[in-house]
Amino acid sequence: MSEVNVGKRKEKCENCTKQCNKKQSEDGTTSEKERDKINGQVQEGSQLLLSACLSCDGCLSEEESLKISQQSLEEVERVLALNKRCDVSKHKVLVASVCPQSLPFFAVKFGLDFTEAAQKLCSFLKSLGVRYVFDTTLAAGFSILESQKEFIQRFRRRHHDSNALPMFTSSCPGWIRYSERVLGSLVTPHICTARSPQQIMGCLVKDYFSKQQKLSPEKVYHVLVAPCFDKKFEAVREEFYNSLLETRDVDCVLTSGEIFYLMEQRKVSVEELDSVPLDHVLGEAGDLTPVRHEGRGSEGFLEHIFKHAAKELFGLEVHEITYKTLRNRDFQEVTLERDGETLLQFAAIYGFRNIQTLVHRMRKGRVPYQLVEVLSCPGGCLSGRGQAESDVAGRVDKNLVQQMEEVYSSLPVCLPEVNPALHTLYQDWLQGQDSPQASTLLHTQYRNESQVHTQPPHMQW
Repeated sequence: MSEVNVGKRKEKCENCTKQCNKKQSEDGTTSEKERDKINGQVQEGSQLLLSACLSCDGCLSEEESLKISQQSLEEVERVLALNKRCDVSKHKVLVASVCPQSLPFFAVKFGLDFTEAAQKLCSFLKSLGVRYVFDTTLAAGFSILESQKEFIQRFRRRHHDSNALPMFTSSCPGWIRYSERVLGSLVTPHICTARSPQQIMGCLVKDYFSKQQKLSPEKVYHVLVAPCFDKKFEAVREEFYNSLLETRDVDCVLTSGEIFYLMEQRKVSVEELDSVPLDHVLGEAGDLTPVRHEGRGSEGFLEHIFKHAAKELFGLEVHEITYKTLRNRDFQEVTLERDGETLLQFAAIYGFRNIQTLVHRMRKGRVPYQLVEVLSCPGGCLSGRGQAESDVAGRVDKNLVQQMEEVYSSLPVCLPEVNPALHTLYQDWLQGQDSPQASTLLHTQYRNESQVHTQPPHMQW
């Protein structure tokens, strides 16, 4: 993280970090009783914001702390500085991938539409020394298609596999980190194995694109621009590191706010920047028409899987999805019915307060949903704290988020099923949709770490 963001986060988390470190130093480890408290059964004494806990470094190992420290503007500038020296052996080709949820932030900040903002951002990144700039919509398409396929498989084996359903989406690293470190075997077998758009983009860049450019993967330095700090944790996961080549799929994650801070630091005026179109992984020339997936700003896994499952499992075409709001705007459900019978029941659950409700129901065996789209940020990815945090630490700038939602929803929807680039890559890169290579590069596994890592004793949702 940049110095300015580290400073803000330390100020915000100072009290809870002290409580956490004090408890850990006194007890050494977390008992089973305390773990029950974490999971929401008991809440007494000092309280700790779970969202703050996931972002602080109180329970990180030295190795993890070192890896996270390398997810910074300073590290990118170090690589850029090496490229300016004469030692060609240390030169790297810089590639930047930008999440579609980050681009509305720049559109609002620049006062431009989505396409113009993307082109200005591309121009700025290339002025720094970045050679190629992509967006991750293509990678998200892979993630959606693989999630659809996995849901159908899980649904069909639901009667003889107790872990098949509900299936939880896997694109949110805050949710994944919490599931592995706190919830453990209660949840991890239910998490979809499809990699997130970020990590599929990492494979596209380091495996497919590097080969097309006749570059060794370790000679490519891949930066990803995301709306969320937790994406930094995802990038340093062990399974996304190639020990043979000593390279990661994503070398560095920078938040939208960090990039904008760099622009302010360098006094870059948007008017001074040229309009440079984003590059295409397939190397195709010409401007790319910006598109989005369905849903309200978080790639729309629920909507895509719901419509696909309705057609694949029941032969029903669903054109419009109607959400039913339950507890709040961030706890909604969708139901497919036929002749009074409920065929499918999905839910979108955002924010840790709502996640707590989900976990409580799961402990009691009262989860009626076959799929749950889970995101740790209230409001979804556009509200990620790497771009939507206001000047008041810990608060979301609601006006900014509303403007970003308007920008994002103005884009045309593209269904991954009909995206020709995805079909080309499935054949040319992965040797088919059901190939061993597709399974290896587009999927991962989640582990139960709750018995390994100590956890703060009390959490406020």
